[in-house]
Amino acid sequence: MQKFLIPKENINGTKAVIKGQDARHIYRVLRLKTGNSIHLTNGDGVDYEGDILTAGPALIEIHLNSQHPSTTESKLNLTVCCGMLKDKKMDLVIKHLTQLGINEWIPFFCERAIPTPDSKRLQKRIQRWETIARESIKQCRRSCFVSIQEPRSFQEILDLSENFNQRLAFWEKSNHPLTQLAPAHSNSKTIILIGPEGGFTDPEIKLTESKGFKAYSLGPRILRAETAAICATTLIQHILGDI
Repeated sequence: MQKFLIPKENINGTKAVIKGQDARHIYRVLRLKTGNSIHLTNGDGVDYEGDILTAGPALIEIHLNSQHPSTTESKLNLTVCCGMLKDKKMDLVIKHLTQLGINEWIPFFCERAIPTPDSKRLQKRIQRWETIARESIKQCRRSCFVSIQEPRSFQEILDLSENFNQRLAFWEKSNHPLTQLAPAHSNSKTIILIGPEGGFTDPEIKLTESKGFKAYSLGPRILRAETAAICATTLIQHILGDI
């Protein structure tokens, strides 16, 4: 059964309400009615199970029967930073990385990234990314929001990486396979860098190394940037997380 995100302010004791687009979807598409069971999450790691009290296209009222910590969130605290790509490719990356359990996603501009769009268009893209992440969370039954950040400069990414225990970059010229990656401590924070189409330049990789990153390879074949992001995240979740 699909899990619905519900704002904390819409939960009051054993009662909860769903409004807007989700209410319409529940009523008109899923055709759930009074007495049907429903699964909810507050986006902060807590899940709820309840029964529908009243159902309509604008409002769903729910009686909450139980609440419990999420079992669908990875133990790995993972931030993924991707070089800016064209619209549809970025949409694809966010959709799949959300399903793979990342905590935070930060796009960045670097030498081979697409040009910086104007501020109005950029804000629309950010809103679209947030919507895609929210829909993916519901689809894969996650219980925590993914933090979608505004694009940063490459230097800003390197500066904020100092807050992480484990720093990984993926580069097609690296001779280090991921089999060399040591398991992280359970409370560690991991950040990974994925370059844009064309990858990182040699000077950019040297900068990452100066900030404590280690470059790893994704194998002998050259992957498209969006494929590399999905592949790297999957492998990291397999080695350090819960896949």
